[in-house]
Amino acid sequence: MKQDIYTVIENRRLTPTTWLMKLEGEVRGITAPGQFINIKLDGHFLRRPISICDLSRDSITIIYKVLGHGTDEMTRLPYGHQLDVLTGLGNGYSRSDAGDRPLLIGGGVGIPPLYLTARLIDPKPTVILGFNNREEMFLVDEFKAIGARVIVATADGSEGVNGFVTDAFDELIAQGETFSHFFTCGPEPMLRAVYDKVYKEAGISGQMSFEERMGCGFGACMGCSMKTKDGYKRICKDGPVLRTEELLW
Repeated sequence: MKQDIYTVIENRRLTPTTWLMKLEGEVRGITAPGQFINIKLDGHFLRRPISICDLSRDSITIIYKVLGHGTDEMTRLPYGHQLDVLTGLGNGYSRSDAGDRPLLIGGGVGIPPLYLTARLIDPKPTVILGFNNREEMFLVDEFKAIGARVIVATADGSEGVNGFVTDAFDELIAQGETFSHFFTCGPEPMLRAVYDKVYKEAGISGQMSFEERMGCGFGACMGCSMKTKDGYKRICKDGPVLRTEELLW
């Protein structure tokens, strides 16, 4: 964990409820895709944990959804505003397990950490992105630009596969597709469905990044603990990425 001051150099709306923010500052504490940062906001006791979407030599990109007062205030932070940020938090995805046919599955604001993962993986993966509707879509073109094969699923059928990410996966399997390993991030109902479909039914092992409410964000308060086959693990410290073989689902 590393604490530094970062400067807002971009903060723009992507969808009606989703925003992209780019922060200029130190990035050496970030060692793997799937890690997150924890942002201190004036007037709020708890920091806001947000996954890293991308990084360069001197900046971090995050994508956040407006869910409460804190993230609503973030939308109004101007260019040049300085933030106290903890970086290098949590473990990330292990890219060495990707194999020759990696699959990435993301839903909603679980999609951003998969972008950096896809950018760093070779060969480029197949990526399934799930949204409620066309208006909520983001990062689709960016995934395509780095060479990933992108399949979109929308719950209302307004774009791509009509249904959920698991429906898109079923279509690929029906077409004879095979995959070596999967990486996923999203809300827990989606993760449970992916676990059942991709790991238990199709027999493909993977790494799952969990979204949990956090207190400290670095393992001290135990507030985000989850029971696994190896005992209780803290999502902020021992996660957010856990392997399918560890889960008790």
